[in-house]
Amino acid sequence: MTYATVMVSLALDQSNEARLQVAGELAERFEAAIVGVAAAQFAPPLYFTDGAEAQRLIDDGEASVKRRLAGLEAQFRAATKNRGGHVEWRSAMDFPARFVLAQARCADIVVSGGQSTVFSDAFALASPKDLVMQVGRPLLVVPDGASWLDLRSVLVAWKDTPEARRAVADALPMLRKAREVTIVAIPEQDDDRSVVMAGVTDVAAWLARHGVTATARVSESARNETAAAQLEKVAGDVGAGLIVAGAYGHSRFRELILGGVTQSLVTQSARCVLLSH
Repeated sequence: MTYATVMVSLALDQSNEARLQVAGELAERFEAAIVGVAAAQFAPPLYFTDGAEAQRLIDDGEASVKRRLAGLEAQFRAATKNRGGHVEWRSAMDFPARFVLAQARCADIVVSGGQSTVFSDAFALASPKDLVMQVGRPLLVVPDGASWLDLRSVLVAWKDTPEARRAVADALPMLRKAREVTIVAIPEQDDDRSVVMAGVTDVAAWLARHGVTATARVSESARNETAAAQLEKVAGDVGAGLIVAGAYGHSRFRELILGGVTQSLVTQSARCVLLSH
């Protein structure tokens, strides 16, 4: 397995430099094609008018969106002009998430930016929280502060769920290029640590058969710490530049209201995060 096509989702009114840098590096590492995508819709004003004035507002708004999409294309082509390989741009006047989800059929992995807010503008931004649920591809979330794809140390956040199993399989190309791989499970209060360790050891053995040497680890229980906080602590201990995790092992609504590992990884992590659902 490899990544033959890398897709990068760009957004209006957000910084795109980090995700373009990481997507370009990813394409170079795997000699992959790179496809840039962006879409936006004109958001009508929250007041009423009619006739020629209404049409003028709509025309001006749509023209502005088209100019800004053209600006994103120019930024994408400038960032990829020296990357080599196939480069392609796709854009549309559409809802961003809907457009990206449709275009992802041609990609092996989708690169997106992170976001710091719970709610986002569906007219201008394809939220990673929406993409990961429906994209059907691994989603690499890149925080704005990232300057490169650091694969010196990769942390796999293991929980024995279908989502985590898919994430580890989706991450195999990167795990093979990593210098160090750590698999960590964060047990819940009533979990048997020996059973949890046996599961992590199984994953390490599976990775070994795929040419990846990994260290198995079970986090120490911390009564007053969330799973997200424990995961962040382990990531700091091993110097992880990338975290691999399954997305929304619990219901998305529960994570949105109560918080959770996926919510924290998407909105707060300073590291790149590969998510699969």
